[in-house]
Amino acid sequence: MTTITTHWRKQLRNTTKPAYLLLADLIADDIKTGRLAVRDRLPTLRELAADLALNYTTVARGYAEARKRGLIDSRAGTGTFIRSGSPSLRLRGGSGAEMTMNMPPEPDDAHLLARMHESASQAFAQADLHDLMRYQDFGGTAHDREAARHWLRPFVPDAGIDRILVCPGIHSVLTALFSQLARPGELICVESLTYPGVKAVAAQLGVQLHALQLDDDGPIADAFEHACKTLKPKALYCNPTLLNPTAGTVPRARREALADVALRYAVPIIEDDAYGMLPRQTPAAIAMLAPALTYYVSGFSKCFGAGLRSAYVCSPTVVQSQRLAGAMRATTVMASPITNALTTLWVEDGTADAMLQAVRGESMARQALAARHLGGSGLQAHPEGFHAWLPLPSGWSPVEFASYLRTQNVGVVASAAFSTDGDPPEAVRICLGGPMSREQCDQALRLIADTLAHPRHPHATVHSFAGAERL
Repeated sequence: MTTITTHWRKQLRNTTKPAYLLLADLIADDIKTGRLAVRDRLPTLRELAADLALNYTTVARGYAEARKRGLIDSRAGTGTFIRSGSPSLRLRGGSGAEMTMNMPPEPDDAHLLARMHESASQAFAQADLHDLMRYQDFGGTAHDREAARHWLRPFVPDAGIDRILVCPGIHSVLTALFSQLARPGELICVESLTYPGVKAVAAQLGVQLHALQLDDDGPIADAFEHACKTLKPKALYCNPTLLNPTAGTVPRARREALADVALRYAVPIIEDDAYGMLPRQTPAAIAMLAPALTYYVSGFSKCFGAGLRSAYVCSPTVVQSQRLAGAMRATTVMASPITNALTTLWVEDGTADAMLQAVRGESMARQALAARHLGGSGLQAHPEGFHAWLPLPSGWSPVEFASYLRTQNVGVVASAAFSTDGDPPEAVRICLGGPMSREQCDQALRLIADTLAHPRHPHATVHSFAGAERL
């Protein structure tokens, strides 16, 4: 260790960078070059301060910075050591493992990409481009809506094209439905953990959200009925398949119970089935159990890619579909005819289904990695989905855990982002998709697992290091 500190002393003399930051940089450099190895013991704060001719507090801050970066562990009574595992994750382009935005994986399939390029080229080569750049009636052409009916048939087989609208993304549909069904100050029931976009929509519109507690089967039907009796909600919003964030799926019996309550109290249902295409087997859609009340919403952003802003909504009746079209026309004018043309072609020529299968296959491979690294930590996930819910052990708050991983270039989302009851559980959501490769996903999961196995406090202070040394 004398050789190491001699090297550090020279570097400290020849820089204007704050000494505590440089100390952490030097530890990182020496790990990278092999001068320091896993489980190497570092000098105590007092020893290193004396050896480097630095203030004790400066050295303590340097160790705190190194610990924050995941380079070292300090434990009372045992000292400070180089920690195991990769200290941080560097991915392509200098970025990190972005596991916050819930995006599908991008399958590394050259044949599929070539197919997408070829069919897209054909679509626009044959299209009347002037026509695609003109205003059109809201909801898509009859051709677009027929493709939508074909895509939705496995879930709402009785849907006619006069009840289907083609829309610019699921989020726009939810905004229109919330504004149509509830006035400012009125109430919509939602899961106690739900898609954050719903919270943003409600806040923008002044609509109140009433949280329904979740059990292993989803929103509790008795809680929904109590709300219907006492609070007179204007709608029930739910994400019954692969709930974002917990990845839970509501079984048929619970769907029937929720539908029964909604029917008895005449409460409309917004069934957000953004992930419903991913599993090969799912319970019957709520739209099949309460067709007279349910708006069934599906789209391509979660089974194809976030940039394909195309969604389909099947309303309970033709009149309600026309009313929804009016509400959406006021906020979005129309779905892009160019996007509609591409989506319709991909549905018709099988490209959309091929992409869905590829995303499902890649999701399964990544879920296997997640189960390998985090299965022993209580991870909740569906094998054919691409997000997972990770309960945290005591000692970590979700915000601290997410903040610490961010310093290691891994992004996850703390539970508070999804909570509608003000009492979020100690957990984070992890997305396994997005632009990162399978190998990069594996690296990120390893780092998360290593963080759980070697707990540290991201807001470590000088006092914590001093305390450890005194013990």
